Amino acid sequence: MGRVMEIPLKGDLKDYNLPKILFQLNRKRVTGTLSVSTPNFTKKVYMIKGDAVFASSSYEDDRLGEMLLKAGKITVEQYDKSVEVLKATKKRQGAILVELGYLTPKELFWGVKYQVREIIYSLFQLEDGAYEFVEGDVPTQEVITLKMSMGNLIYEGVKRIDSWTRIRREMPDTGMLLKLSEDPVSLFQDVELSTQDKKMLPLVDGTKTIKEIVDSSWMNSFEAMKTIYVLWSIGIFEEKEMVYEEIKEAGETVSLEDVLQPFAEEEEAFIKRVNDIYSNLDKLRLNELLEADENADVEIIKKNYYKLAREFHPDRYFSASDTTLKDKLTAIFDVLTTAYTTLKDDSKRKEYFSSFGMPPKKEEVSTEENAEEQFKKGIDEFKKGSFQVAADLFEKAAKANPKKSQYWSYLSLAFTKVPNKLKEAEDALLEAIKLEPMNGEHYANLGLLYLKSGLHKRAASQFEKALKFDPGNIKAQKGLKQIK
Repeated sequence: MGRVMEIPLKGDLKDYNLPKILFQLNRKRVTGTLSVSTPNFTKKVYMIKGDAVFASSSYEDDRLGEMLLKAGKITVEQYDKSVEVLKATKKRQGAILVELGYLTPKELFWGVKYQVREIIYSLFQLEDGAYEFVEGDVPTQEVITLKMSMGNLIYEGVKRIDSWTRIRREMPDTGMLLKLSEDPVSLFQDVELSTQDKKMLPLVDGTKTIKEIVDSSWMNSFEAMKTIYVLWSIGIFEEKEMVYEEIKEAGETVSLEDVLQPFAEEEEAFIKRVNDIYSNLDKLRLNELLEADENADVEIIKKNYYKLAREFHPDRYFSASDTTLKDKLTAIFDVLTTAYTTLKDDSKRKEYFSSFGMPPKKEEVSTEENAEEQFKKGIDEFKKGSFQVAADLFEKAAKANPKKSQYWSYLSLAFTKVPNKLKEAEDALLEAIKLEPMNGEHYANLGLLYLKSGLHKRAASQFEKALKFDPGNIKAQKGLKQIK
């Protein structure tokens, strides 16, 4: 998978909100510890390959005994007795509660998971606090670990936010168009949507602004805005950016039925299918993996890709007992995405099928004329919705004629449409700015990128630069208004 635009590994929640931080760490599949500190406490989330597995807290009310007491699982008398034994023996309170007969092992198992979830959920209430992620091994002594998708954790945590000003501050401008994400990693993540949130999905069709969606819903404005905020935070909704209005995009779509339909496949059959494909992953041709022959058209390839992306989404390992399943699913999912990127484009598909048994052709763009030809082809591919192909063509044009800022600018646009390529989009825009340092449009587009990644300070700085060179720039004006 591509890189995402970097949110600093150390900073303040005032500048980078927690959902964005967790979302990035999950996508980068990192292992390490995220610490969040205030003057009163420090809370830690331990992550393995992007998933939260455990949490700890220095806040007294977050201790297991206090949690179980507040949840009604033990009495005050039982709590006091367990603390007395704890002081004398230094054993873990959970083990003491089981030894004293106050909890069954099954209830302790529930209690520890409940404690971990509540510690993490409590972090979503914070608007101020220092955070730091340190990559490296995490404590391995915990035998009871959280088995919950990051999507569900963020979903449940964000639902506890009830600050209207915070939601408005962190959301895009209400005049922004919203659409369903085109990224299967976001669409098919393991998230148990409420009935109310499922009803909101059909309203987000890429033609309505956030304000229009709120106005057309059956809920009051705050509840509607909060529902949009929740689904936007976990990546199911995304902004439909009109950065370059002259390009009419024909983006990829997926049906709501595909998003919401649960899998009924038996675990044993599913694991066998994963193992079969994984063991043959290096032997399978891309079209075999996508179950598409040479005569398959773009619609069939797209339909097969989304079906298989749902089936082999890495989050499906949460419901299985096989501990090696996530790595296998991740490998399959990544190759599926590569296959789709290659085969959805007519010319690339023909080249692929004609190249069996032949060495790959090296295609170099060496002249300005060829660079312009690649650029025009990129425009055509972008209009068809083939964003990765368009990015490849724009990149060839930019490398052949690196002094033309327009190529870098459009390369950045194409990368914004490809999952997990925001970092590349940023790099391309920075190249355009080097070539045209007084072009306000470049700074405005860079501001939009930073805003999309939750980097509000950086975004504001770029919008201000845009207005310095182009005082009437609408995107920069709207961007600053949204941040404030």
